[in-house]
Amino acid sequence: MRSGAWTVRALSPVLLPRWLYDSGARSGHLSLQRSVRFVSTESPPTALPAHARVVICGGGIVGTSVAYHLAKLGWTEIVLLEQGRLGAGTTRFCAGIVSVAKPLSIESKMADYSNSLYERLEEETGIKTGFVRTGSLCLAQNQDRLLSLKRLASRLKLLGVSCNIIKPKDVAGLHPLVNIHDLVGALHLPGDSVVSPPDVNHALAVAAAGYGVQIHEHTSVNHVVVMKGHVTAVETDRGSIECEYFVNCAGQWAYELGQSSEVKVSVPLHGCEHFYLLTKPLSEPLHPESPVVIDMDGRIYTRAWQGGILSGGFEKNPKPIFTEGRNQLEIQNMQEDWDHFEPMLSALLRRMPSLEACEIQQLVNCPESFTPDMRCLMGETPGIYGYFVLAGMNSSGLSFAGGAGKYLAEWITYGYPSASVWPLDIKRFGNLQSSRTFLRHRVMEVMPLLYELKVPRWDFQTGRQLRTSPLYDRLDTQGARWMEKHGFERAKFFVPPGKDLLALDQSKTFYKPDWFDIVGAEVKCCKEAVCVIDMSSFTKFELTSSGDEALLLLQRLCANDLDVPVGHIVHTGMLNERGGYENDCSVVHLSKNSFFIISPTDQQVHCWSWIKKHMPNDPQLHLEDVSWKYTALNLIGPRAMDVLSELSYVSMTPEHFPSMFCKEMSVGYANGIRVMSMTHTGEPGFMLYIPIEYALHVYNEVMSVGQKYGIRNAGYYALRSLRIEKFFAFWGQDLDSFTTPLECGREFRVKFDKDTDFLGRDVLLRQRAEGASRRFIMLVLEDHDTELDIWPWWGEPIYRNGNLVGVTTSSAYSYTLQRHVCLGFVSPTNSDGKLAVVTPDFINRGDYEVDIAGQRFPAKAKLYPFSSLFAQQKRRKDDMELSNFQSK
Repeated sequence: MRSGAWTVRALSPVLLPRWLYDSGARSGHLSLQRSVRFVSTESPPTALPAHARVVICGGGIVGTSVAYHLAKLGWTEIVLLEQGRLGAGTTRFCAGIVSVAKPLSIESKMADYSNSLYERLEEETGIKTGFVRTGSLCLAQNQDRLLSLKRLASRLKLLGVSCNIIKPKDVAGLHPLVNIHDLVGALHLPGDSVVSPPDVNHALAVAAAGYGVQIHEHTSVNHVVVMKGHVTAVETDRGSIECEYFVNCAGQWAYELGQSSEVKVSVPLHGCEHFYLLTKPLSEPLHPESPVVIDMDGRIYTRAWQGGILSGGFEKNPKPIFTEGRNQLEIQNMQEDWDHFEPMLSALLRRMPSLEACEIQQLVNCPESFTPDMRCLMGETPGIYGYFVLAGMNSSGLSFAGGAGKYLAEWITYGYPSASVWPLDIKRFGNLQSSRTFLRHRVMEVMPLLYELKVPRWDFQTGRQLRTSPLYDRLDTQGARWMEKHGFERAKFFVPPGKDLLALDQSKTFYKPDWFDIVGAEVKCCKEAVCVIDMSSFTKFELTSSGDEALLLLQRLCANDLDVPVGHIVHTGMLNERGGYENDCSVVHLSKNSFFIISPTDQQVHCWSWIKKHMPNDPQLHLEDVSWKYTALNLIGPRAMDVLSELSYVSMTPEHFPSMFCKEMSVGYANGIRVMSMTHTGEPGFMLYIPIEYALHVYNEVMSVGQKYGIRNAGYYALRSLRIEKFFAFWGQDLDSFTTPLECGREFRVKFDKDTDFLGRDVLLRQRAEGASRRFIMLVLEDHDTELDIWPWWGEPIYRNGNLVGVTTSSAYSYTLQRHVCLGFVSPTNSDGKLAVVTPDFINRGDYEVDIAGQRFPAKAKLYPFSSLFAQQKRRKDDMELSNFQSK
């Protein structure tokens, strides 16, 4: 084969950069000579194939990983295109650290897999990858950082990752250069490693080529051809390739590539300059197996490199780059900036004072791409079938590439990966996050946040007020404190007059928060009077048809029965072929052939894509996103019916307005308000879906009439407390595409006997017959001091009789029970380690504990809401007191 398309014999690695000292330069200001070459013949490039099944754009470690894993799964006709030299972009300048210390479990899983993959690549290909299992040390300079590391350690142990919290003196024993005088502890991860990124990339490419993957260098993708919503071809500067699938692994240029397609694809990422320092060998050369040091409080990382050290970091004032173009040469021409690096150099010298006398070899400036939420972008893009993305690695490309490539290859092959990757799914974003200005501002916040201490319920500060309710200004003046969800501003809670707003905004803690009493008052009002929560951010669709096409589609997509009378509301899941939740929604039968679908806020793009994917090409069937058309007010509490009765002159008692019912009504002067007897909390009340032009009027009227009933505003923190104590699972937190209704106690929402064969039915029938091996449970913490003990968040290990059996998915303080409530999943195992069927005895007869940052707290486990039991006990107590009073 000629040199344009690589085979195993023709393939050659990119050489590591040769950092040569220029004797004429001053120390610290050195010339850099980079040498990157490939072994190739002098024959002309091989012509591109006319057809392929998959075309991958990007020859860095991410692109070669996707190609390798697709080939391993048996795919043929795979073509990988690289605009320059293979691995000559960000991969070439990567620091070479592979660590499982990541914020999300799925990220840690990917990194763990990458670690094992890179270790075995040398045996598989015969190419040295520079793999050294060094381990790593995550340092803590204060108790809050140590708590965050303890939380991380608990979560990593769930994944089977070896790790330990160690004392400062143990740090000194593991790394001779680390100054421990200001440390309070560290997390030791003995399995972490370092590698040579170009050599790993080369090994992946060699292995992929060995499986038949064609790799073409110096080939730029101009755009992707899309016809009728499907990828059909890729246009390059060397011709066209017809294909069924396209994978955008273009790294820094993934955004521009997405925008250049005939149908624009949103790939929300932005580049920043990233600096690291190389020294010459130390007087006592640092051993290559010395552990990586990650000092997040100092914003730096350090590893051994050729007898010296390599050290970089994530500064507070990053430098965004590359707003236009996709020229790889831009990377080659990036300049060192010693003034910019100075704070990180100072932090390095504080952590390793002995480096003061070492000789600097080079300051490297390499680009990294970052996303709006610090999570990579993965999956099939909404609206274009066959267009996949894997990009935006947030400076963890090497750690993620192996696992992410595996998951994406599975996704392309089977239609889904082998683990839930929703936190990374590109459909968590929409076009609203594609503004270059938004991305530039957000990335300047994201890069410093990588090493920032993040406490529960922290919020981004940039890119805010992008989507707001018509009531935003009104609520803001009444003390609303805001958080952001899918770009939408939502009230967390309302600060009463006289409270210190600034102190509340700056309050950050792993313990009892300053807003505790404020939210408690809002919850109390929801239970005893009436509260208003603006829930306009919820996703809202209207599905209509001329005949029964809309009903037939929903019956196919939904597990519950949607063939109900007009005006009825049905809670249901939209399931996939595996019986897992793709969406958890409420569906209102508006009229004979019209339905109103309400879904979680961050489901807007995903739910739309899922419905459209299964919609027949029928002009009589129409799906419209009406999220922006309606303001949603949630009236919660026993006096909600009184408020609405006065405003509508209609009785709102259960006899006249039954539960799970919808009716268009007049509220105040406004007509056409969709009033629904549900609250998403289990408390009595109503949802009002109001055309936006009437929103302010209806809100003002509700607040005015509600004064006599003790009305007040409430936020999502109160909503969270109410729904968790009622054992309500939320999609994205508790439910995902691998969770079935039978596993989370929602079998009553599955109608096996309805006429339509809904997606996932066969799997659920089999699971019902065989029994579920995991179960959603409620845990109420005991012996947990709300004032003094660390609070649960999510991701805490669950133990039964001392054995690890599950993990929490969400938690909140229950003001009713006056205790913390955790929701989560447990899975029993047999003596041979295989999963067993969950039984009521397993839940009810075990001694449960929840591990919060390494400290275990006993908990009571139940399959039904504790609040129901609490209410029964309270009624019995009240009856007893009344009986005693009457007998006196």
